[in-house]
Amino acid sequence: MSEHSANLSAAPGRSRAVKAVIPAAGLATRFLPATKAVPKELLPVVDRPVLQYIVEEAAQAGIDDILLITGRGKTSMVDHFDRRPDLEERLAKKPELLAEVKRTEELAAIYTVRQPEQLGLGHAVGYAESHVGDAPFAVLLGDEFVKPSEPLLPAMLELQARTGGVVLAFFEVDPAETSRYGIASVEPAESEHSDIAEVVKVTGMVEKPSPEDAPSNLAVLGRYVLPGRIFDAIRRTRPGSGGEIQLTDAMELLRTEGVPVHAIVYRGTRYDTGMPLGYLQTVVQIAAEREDLGAEFRKWLTEFVNNGDETVTAAVLNGIRDASGGADT
Repeated sequence: MSEHSANLSAAPGRSRAVKAVIPAAGLATRFLPATKAVPKELLPVVDRPVLQYIVEEAAQAGIDDILLITGRGKTSMVDHFDRRPDLEERLAKKPELLAEVKRTEELAAIYTVRQPEQLGLGHAVGYAESHVGDAPFAVLLGDEFVKPSEPLLPAMLELQARTGGVVLAFFEVDPAETSRYGIASVEPAESEHSDIAEVVKVTGMVEKPSPEDAPSNLAVLGRYVLPGRIFDAIRRTRPGSGGEIQLTDAMELLRTEGVPVHAIVYRGTRYDTGMPLGYLQTVVQIAAEREDLGAEFRKWLTEFVNNGDETVTAAVLNGIRDASGGADT
C-alpha cells in the first residue's frame, strides 16, 4: 500500500466499503476428523484461531462490521467473539491474558447468516445481500490471511472507492498450480492509480483452468471488494466449475457488461491455511516470528530437523530463515 493511500478518499458520489463478509460454511473435508466438531476457521495458529487473524485484518483496515456466512455445526465461530464474563472474572489476576480475551470481543460487530447448502462461493456471497444492501463491501475468505505489517485490504478499499467496480488481489503461482485457483488475464491499469499499489486492469477471468489453458500465472487471492450489483450478477450466474455457482463467473459477467475490474498484485506475505500442508507451514512461520517464542522455537526446530533427512532439514531451515527475515537459527 502506498504511504499516501491512507489520506486518500472516495471519488465524488461513491462510498467506501465499511462492511466485510467472511464465507465460512464449508465442511473442511481435508482436515477431517478434526473438523467434524471444530470449524476449520477455529483451528489454532499458535494461540489464535485462523478466523481471528482474518477479523483482525479487516479491523486493521477500518472495517468493524463483519458478516459470517456459516453452516451447521459452526456456531462456535461466533462464540469466539462473544463475551465470557465467567472467564474474565477468573482472569482478573492475569491482566495480560485478560486483555487478549477481551480484545476478541472488541474487534468488530459480528453478524451471521446460515447457508443451508454449500453450492459455491458465489452462492455463499449471495446470502449477504440483506445485510450489505447496495453498498460496496469486502469479502475475505476464511482460510487465508496476510501479514499484518504488509497490509493489502486498505489499498483495495481505496481503489474500489475510486473506480466503483470490482477490485481483486492477485499473487503469482507456479504455472502448474493454475488448476487450483481463479486465474486472470490483465493489462496495464490507468496511470492515476499508480499511487495506490501495483494495479492492473483485468481483461478476463477463468475458474481453475488447466496449465495449458491458463491466460497467466496471476491467481486470485482470497480478498475481494465488490459493488452491490454483484448480487444481481450472482442471481444470473449459472453453475460452473464443479457444478457450483462461482463468484469468479459472476464477476466476469459484470466485467463483460462494462463494470471495471481492477486488481492489486500483492507481493507481501500470504498465509494459506486451506490445506494441511499450508496450515502447518503457517503455524511454523508465525511461531518462528513470535517475539516470545521465536528464538526458542527455532532452536528446537533446528535440533529436531538436524536429526532427520538432510534434504528435509535444508528445506525446513530455509523456510524458517525466510519467515524470520534471515535470523540465525
